[in-house]
Amino acid sequence: MAQASIGDSEFDRGTAVTLREPGVYDVQLTSGWTVADVLNGGHLLAVLGRALGDALPHSDPFTVSAYYLTPSKPGPAVVRTETVRTGRTLSTGQASLFQTDEDGREVERIRVLASYGDLAALPDDVRTSAKPPAFPPPERCVTTADGPPPPGDFALLDRLALRLDPATVGWALGAPSGKGEIRAWFEFADGRDADALSLLLTVDALPPTSFDLGLMGWTPTVELTAHIRCRPAPGPLRVAITTRNVAGGFLEEDVEVWDSADRLVSQARQLARVPREPRD
Repeated sequence: MAQASIGDSEFDRGTAVTLREPGVYDVQLTSGWTVADVLNGGHLLAVLGRALGDALPHSDPFTVSAYYLTPSKPGPAVVRTETVRTGRTLSTGQASLFQTDEDGREVERIRVLASYGDLAALPDDVRTSAKPPAFPPPERCVTTADGPPPPGDFALLDRLALRLDPATVGWALGAPSGKGEIRAWFEFADGRDADALSLLLTVDALPPTSFDLGLMGWTPTVELTAHIRCRPAPGPLRVAITTRNVAGGFLEEDVEVWDSADRLVSQARQLARVPREPRD
């Protein structure tokens, strides 16, 4: 099968937005990006990120903060954007995604505030103490088809080619490590290379770290902030997610995404509710 290209892939079709009028975009959310029949939060972030990239004078997301207000379902939606400020190197905008409920009322699903710029224009000076996560090469890792499926409907996983670090998949066999760690190689199933926009999906695409804590079930995101540091090189990405604190019915997830050139291309943190049973 030929490798899908950026701009012509399942991810691009799934995040497509159609300009209706200035600042207003029509969207068709599809079931292929769902977790427990609810649209994945990273996928939604990419949908709004695409709309903002079209609406703002700069096209690359630098930092995107999202608040998830109500669960999004497959079907039609509307994204409304607003330009907050434009500058020479950065533009800031906000966007909200709306759907119509069973009573015909428009309901806001997610609200985003983001700054955009030109990643290619950034200086190449790097000073960091961060190191890529150490785990086995892809051929020695575990695919999502190698073990029992996670609880609920994870249609999202069919769009991806994940290879998980064997040290972080004990939960699939009923033996979670209790460390709150998930690590994996990330690629799209159709071979599409990563770009700045797709990193908004990558930071929220792996099974949640709560599984490694023995807390199974749907883990709804409350807030997620992603930082895009540079455009990723072609090839698989390495993703490492950790949770250090579960308290009051909430947990945090810290994410690092590294590209094939050993560069830290994205970081994220989200606050999520402790898992509960998947929705009917």
